[in-house]
Amino acid sequence: MSLADLAPHYDVIVIGGGITGVGVAREAAAAGLDTLLVEQRDYAWGTSSRSSKMVHGGLRYLAGGHLGLTRNAVRERQRLLAQVPGLVDPMRYVMPHYRKGFPGPRLFRNVLWLYDLLAGERQRQRIDPIEIHQWLPGLATDGLKAASAFSDAVTDDARLVLRVLEEARALGAITRNYTRATRVEKPDEAPWTVTVANNAGESTLSASLVVNATGAWAEGLWREDHGREHIRPLRGSHLLVPFERLPVPVSLTLPHPDDRRPVFIFPWLGQTVIGTTDLDHDDDLALEPRTTQAEITYLFRAIERAFPGAGITRDDILSTWAGVRPVVTRNNRQSPSAESREHVIWDEGGLISVAGGKLTTFRNIARDVLLIGSPRFRELVLQEEDEPIFRPPSPMERPWSIPHLTWRRLRGHYGPSLGEVLAAGPLEAVPGTGYLWAELHWSARQESVVHLDDLLLRRTRLGLILPDGARALLPALRQRLSADLGWSDDDWQAEIERYLHLWRTAYYLPDEGEAV
Repeated sequence: MSLADLAPHYDVIVIGGGITGVGVAREAAAAGLDTLLVEQRDYAWGTSSRSSKMVHGGLRYLAGGHLGLTRNAVRERQRLLAQVPGLVDPMRYVMPHYRKGFPGPRLFRNVLWLYDLLAGERQRQRIDPIEIHQWLPGLATDGLKAASAFSDAVTDDARLVLRVLEEARALGAITRNYTRATRVEKPDEAPWTVTVANNAGESTLSASLVVNATGAWAEGLWREDHGREHIRPLRGSHLLVPFERLPVPVSLTLPHPDDRRPVFIFPWLGQTVIGTTDLDHDDDLALEPRTTQAEITYLFRAIERAFPGAGITRDDILSTWAGVRPVVTRNNRQSPSAESREHVIWDEGGLISVAGGKLTTFRNIARDVLLIGSPRFRELVLQEEDEPIFRPPSPMERPWSIPHLTWRRLRGHYGPSLGEVLAAGPLEAVPGTGYLWAELHWSARQESVVHLDDLLLRRTRLGLILPDGARALLPALRQRLSADLGWSDDDWQAEIERYLHLWRTAYYLPDEGEAV
């Protein structure tokens, strides 16, 4: 990826290729600003591919009295559901209410009444104990008083980042993955300078505005003392098991038996997710975050409480992932779950840092960042808030060989690029999945794939949903995609070894004897 074709000056340079960074790049480009985004690893490499996959309005905020925050999140959820069906889809959530448990059905019903009011439609529903196994087969019913059903949404978070990234590029933004910002400086009476480097070399560029959207790494670019405020990295870990071992057609929401934190068990990409934990992440941020044995034990306790007859064991686990949330704290003394998830923005004279926030409200965060940075421009006119974020898919007929649900997903995942995707390769399914070989061919050619994990863990999720990290699929990938990726035999061998080591250490179970 050459740096020689980069311009010497940009209106905005965004550092960080997660959902916040690509959201800022998209809004900046839509406002007519010359925009560059650089990401030190792969797009969505960090938290934005390792979240809980939920696009939700924030019942937690509502219960805490933050009506405005919830209203914004519900509005953005509804916008995404309307604009990218197949990428952001509605999901029913069920909260069981047990004797002596909190919240009880009456209190929770009142919260849901207000939640529905903000959404503009009634989605809440009471479920009697006699009906519960129609919703959640095998759920523990001892002491069950009732259950409440409501609606939020679910997504493939990495693909959401890639869709927003593609919209930014379509509006003129330039983006580079595996390109690191090595220095950010402010010469006297001159624009900010950003030195970027990758395997092709190094270049120093100037910018009217620099946006630090590096998440948990944000403090590394701060130039001023921020007082008591700092980034508190919090780790959230998840397990993935085969759907047939834990067949939940809706998202179960329940308090963990040990600490009463909410835990979710829900369907995703044909399998079942269990998550999440909420712990201080003290490991080196340069290392891949991974799930610990203590977290495995914690999540197994939740499964056993909810589905005592399921008998889930370590042998059932397909994969794990751990995301590091960049939460802003002011004292670091309260429990991780008590920390606010609101985004915080700091302006250091044209170097704007942003951290915190929710996947759902990425557009609101991006607009806030640019409005704070607006004095750096002679005139800044953001796109109207009700304008679509995403371009629609090109009108075309569904090929007879593609099932209806797969077609819906393809339209949401690729939008106006769908025709190119379908023409890129065979329209046959990758064995054991809903992915098409055409998707892999297109991603390998068009989506800035540098390493095998880019393709298997972010462009697709084959490394998560197939056994052994999709090891059995690797020979077919090598045979089919060699021309698309342009890798030599030595390249392939190195990439396979690199990927399998990464998957084993960061996306699977730790050894049982490993220290917690």
